[in-house]
Amino acid sequence: MPNKELQVAVIIPTHNRRGTVERAVASVLAQTRPAREVIVVDDGSTDGTAEALEQEFGRRIRVLRQEHRGVSAARNVGIAASSAALIGLLDSDDIWLPAKLARQVAFLSEGNWHICQTEESWIRNGKRVNPGFKHAKPSGWILEPSLTMCLISPSCVLFRRSLWQECGPFDVSLPACEDFDLWLRVAGRYPVGLLPNVLVEKYGGHADQLSRRIIGLDLYRIYALKKTVDEATLAPADHRLARTALHDRVRLYAQGCLKRGKPEEAARVWELLGA
Repeated sequence: MPNKELQVAVIIPTHNRRGTVERAVASVLAQTRPAREVIVVDDGSTDGTAEALEQEFGRRIRVLRQEHRGVSAARNVGIAASSAALIGLLDSDDIWLPAKLARQVAFLSEGNWHICQTEESWIRNGKRVNPGFKHAKPSGWILEPSLTMCLISPSCVLFRRSLWQECGPFDVSLPACEDFDLWLRVAGRYPVGLLPNVLVEKYGGHADQLSRRIIGLDLYRIYALKKTVDEATLAPADHRLARTALHDRVRLYAQGCLKRGKPEEAARVWELLGA
């Protein structure tokens, strides 16, 4: 049996993705190093997701059902229901390669990381694409580059429960950029390790992706940055960096509002900044 301190709970939130969540779950069950817990949180699906999972996988996984409350609430519920010392997240449209857990758990343990992630391959509309240079994942203290772009991928991450207890949960008030918000809190307190191996296949291009359905993603990024600026535990230098990033993003957002003839929205976001 694996060391209890290195046992993993895998949390998979899903909403009306019966066609892909079975593939995601199968990729976890095919790991060369088994997870202790595999928990799927069915976030109010109406396509028979829960029934299909229970029929296909039985007691090898736990399926929790809730009313449709969004991905943040689903992840929070799944993590709260788990008990393993390490937590891995997997989006229901992505998959893990078979050695993902074995290699990542070893990497986290040997480096004494509180959180680490792997590299990933991107598949868009069925075709493999190369991530742009700006999406390159850094390692170590990554708060500064993370202020302008989300650089931690949920399906690639593994973290200790102690980190979650300090930095979590996901903010259920954010319909998007909830991961950006959490990772900023994490990056201000802990270095983030990077296992430089592609161990996740990330699928995109489908119509139900949050990034395609949510209008105003820039505004939610501003909310996340504002929370980071208000974070009392940031070091003074990190606080200055966060304030500068928030100011720059607000300025760009307000300029866009003015160009689109929305001066009230521009004024509102400047007021949020306190300028």
